[in-house]
Amino acid sequence: MRRTARARDAARAGSDRKAGRSRHPNRRPKASKPDPRAPSPTDPAAGPQPAEGLPETELAPGLYLVATPIGNLGDITLRALAVLHGADRILCEDARVTGKLLARYGISTSLGAYHDHNAEHVRPTVLAALRRGERVALVSDAGTPLVSDPGYKLVRAALAEDLPVTAIPGPNAAITALILSGLSPAAFLFAGFLPPRQAARRRALERWAAVEATLVFYESTPRLAESLTDMAEALGNREAAVARELTKLHEEVRRGRLADVAAHYRLAGPPRGEAVVVVSGPERGELDPTEVDERLRTTLAELGVREATAKLAAETGLPRGELYRRALAMRNGKE
Repeated sequence: MRRTARARDAARAGSDRKAGRSRHPNRRPKASKPDPRAPSPTDPAAGPQPAEGLPETELAPGLYLVATPIGNLGDITLRALAVLHGADRILCEDARVTGKLLARYGISTSLGAYHDHNAEHVRPTVLAALRRGERVALVSDAGTPLVSDPGYKLVRAALAEDLPVTAIPGPNAAITALILSGLSPAAFLFAGFLPPRQAARRRALERWAAVEATLVFYESTPRLAESLTDMAEALGNREAAVARELTKLHEEVRRGRLADVAAHYRLAGPPRGEAVVVVSGPERGELDPTEVDERLRTTLAELGVREATAKLAAETGLPRGELYRRALAMRNGKE
């Protein structure tokens, strides 16, 4: 007796349910009750965790954007491990970094490099693999792919060809720093890395100065003190937090006004690793514009435009760029 396509699909779905299989990463069997004698995956003495202990998931073809730990390997999710184990290949920034994570959990999926220096050359090969129906996982060295890491152009190209793309969420340094900062998470803007050169950095900061949101930046620690000083001048002396070594043994979150935090790192020197800088939104409404102009005129009588605006920005928390423009207008009016 011939079965209709709908009947065949229903029978196949029922068979998959009985076998406890799922072809989509969003649908996997519920884990059975854990064995209390089994070592915890976060226990360093446990050694490599066998891939056989992962949830049984048959991956559908497509590109998987997999978040990985930002420091503590125990922060990897079960779903991320299942995808890394079941993928045909894993694209990573540095095989040495990702290799440690895979070895920790007994995963032997082949690794390929995908980073800023080879992306243009490798991307066509990856797209061809996706067209053939391969399961490709993309990871960064730490955290969520594409967020200040390679992968954006690959995702755009895959979507343009209507190739399947999905995300496996997990750790992210910007969000972790934000919720630890003590500053408002109601509205926030992630601005990534600031330009390394001071002039370009100050121009970028002045563009963000009027945004009514908490600002989140990534910064390399050798430039940290200099960048914090520029933030204090361009944004005003706002509340801030600098987070580093997140999820690691020596995790640190230093909170205070931008000028004070900048002074700390000037004296202490550059710390280890990379930092996340979280800065509060504009502190407006406390000062009357007429009062600000009066104070600015008084200060301009004693100092030059740059020195006067820097001094008033530190005292009031108002953006230095805004005060500078007002000071220029006053000076030009006198002339």
